[in-house]
Amino acid sequence: MWTLSGRALAPWAAGAARLLPPYSRLVAVLEPGATCTPFSTAELKEKPDMSRFPVEDIRNFSIIAHVDHGKSTLADRLLELTGTIDKTKKNKQVLDKLQVERERGITVKAQTATLFYNFEGKQYLLNLIDTPGHVDFSYEVSRSLSACQGVLLVVDANEGIQAQTVANFFLAFEAQLSVIPVINKIDLKNADPERVEKQIEKVFDIPSEECIKISAKLGTNVESVLQAVIERIPPPKVCRENPLRALVFDSTFDQYRGVIANIALLDGMVSKGDKIVSAHTKKTYEVNEVGVLNPNEQPTHKLYAGQVGFLIAGMKDVTEAQIGDTLYLHNHPVEPLPGFKSAKPMVFAGVYPIDQSEYNNLKSAIEKLTLNDSSVTVHRDSSLALGAGWRLGFLGLLHMEVFNQRLEQEYNASVILTTPTVPYKAVLSSAKLIKEYKEKEITIINPAQFPDKSKVAEYLEPVVVGTVVTPTEYTGKIMALCQARRAIQKNMIFIDENRVMLKYLFPLNEIVVDFYDSLKSLSSGYASFDYEDAGYQTAELIKMDILLNGNIVEELVTVVHREKAYTVGKTICERLKDSLPRQLFEIAIQAAIGSKVIARETVKAYRKNVLAKCYGGDITRKMKLLKRQAEGKKKLRKIGNIEIPKDAFIKVLKTQPNK
Repeated sequence: MWTLSGRALAPWAAGAARLLPPYSRLVAVLEPGATCTPFSTAELKEKPDMSRFPVEDIRNFSIIAHVDHGKSTLADRLLELTGTIDKTKKNKQVLDKLQVERERGITVKAQTATLFYNFEGKQYLLNLIDTPGHVDFSYEVSRSLSACQGVLLVVDANEGIQAQTVANFFLAFEAQLSVIPVINKIDLKNADPERVEKQIEKVFDIPSEECIKISAKLGTNVESVLQAVIERIPPPKVCRENPLRALVFDSTFDQYRGVIANIALLDGMVSKGDKIVSAHTKKTYEVNEVGVLNPNEQPTHKLYAGQVGFLIAGMKDVTEAQIGDTLYLHNHPVEPLPGFKSAKPMVFAGVYPIDQSEYNNLKSAIEKLTLNDSSVTVHRDSSLALGAGWRLGFLGLLHMEVFNQRLEQEYNASVILTTPTVPYKAVLSSAKLIKEYKEKEITIINPAQFPDKSKVAEYLEPVVVGTVVTPTEYTGKIMALCQARRAIQKNMIFIDENRVMLKYLFPLNEIVVDFYDSLKSLSSGYASFDYEDAGYQTAELIKMDILLNGNIVEELVTVVHREKAYTVGKTICERLKDSLPRQLFEIAIQAAIGSKVIARETVKAYRKNVLAKCYGGDITRKMKLLKRQAEGKKKLRKIGNIEIPKDAFIKVLKTQPNK
């Protein structure tokens, strides 16, 4: 390492160095009289020694809350207080590193940061994980909690307890973690922390004196949050004498260094040069680098049990770092950790490249992104109209939109995303089919493979238990909306005199596309919604075909509930009418259930004016010309083949924000 003394870099050279590629900056142009001196090792930033933190001085905790209750802002203040980042006005959502997170103002990925904090003359090591708040990313939250011993439950002093607050509390409660309630945004003029305290006491059974009132934006009383973390959250229960056992709870892919795994050490220690084995693939790797996230990567000499950090071990293939995997030392096998139960996809959508020549690039992009977002399931699929692609399973509609946005922003991949569907089940009745499928109950992801009613004993559709928290004045409207979506009311609890919590059993396909938007507009944005899987129930499902001049279009086959068949059929026919080009003959667009047509739209034919040459004369002459034209059109309609252009398919199959 070299520094420059004397007059150092010539001014023009300093400007050039900024424009040159990274390696060319090593070449500096000196003015006469300038000299080069090496850095002393003291000047170089030393790697922190992690051995000086005994297990009892470590605290691992997460921040959980409903959307927009101030988790990331609180994380920013904690990073500033501990000196991890400099105090500037630019510190907004420091841990939200993805472009999609900054644009939408939401957290999508759980992010880790290691903080060093002095309290009562002792230095503590605090590992903070900032988690997403939206229901679609609850898998990120449950994974993060596996690396923690306690949580900060943040509640907005203005909004009070909302649906996702309840869901996240129970995730932490089931994991038997210490919960510290934090009431945020006390600086707002409509804030009512006393009301929120009562809500927390009533719903979660946490004494109101345990609540900490803060303003994360202004930094008011944030110091007491750190003190509560040290006093109320227990240190991790680990043993450093045992051989290494580490849990991979997250991972990302770096083009140059391969897979970067986020690990929580439960036993032993790991250092650079160690030979480690993955319990999942049984492959052996040499550790190239270990360290902590501070919040950027900070290499260290070693990591010890109870600590959370990152590890790079030359895993070049995206399939090698499975989330939930256990890493252990070569020749020291250990009992693998239970890992995480795999996420259950709630929404399926087809993803196809706009041009088939982009297929391999898109395949590589999806593989790398699913490493970072392991809750997405991938199945190969192909369509006559759109070519080869995939059917991806997501946890919800926002999850699907964010995944699509990340594909475009991070991998420059443009894709066609088809209308989301949900997985149905069919209980087969014929022995021949049971033998063919090797099981009595089959899952249908693609509507084109929906079996006929004659071969099926009953159809099943997925259902969810939905929780709606709303101000009492909107209760009537929201109940009417839920009933229109075929929901069954299960419970109704008044949280306080002006907030009510409703529990409903919803069919998943009724809420998957636009229920959340309708709920927000009905309640002026005050109601919040959360749902969890509740298995399957029998339903009257039917397969609806779309016909063009009597021919079935395979790609547009949909599965609908009998009650909703007419509305869905009418909508698809109208969209097709708008997007199909006119022909020289009439096109009949029909939605049919079996042989019964339930909706129809007609694309009128182009028509030449055959009467233009007739000026006056007998009516029979005109009738003869019109009759001949009608016969020609009829013949053309019989032999004419309708080619549906790709963009018409895209318009019909794509998610429609306005319909």
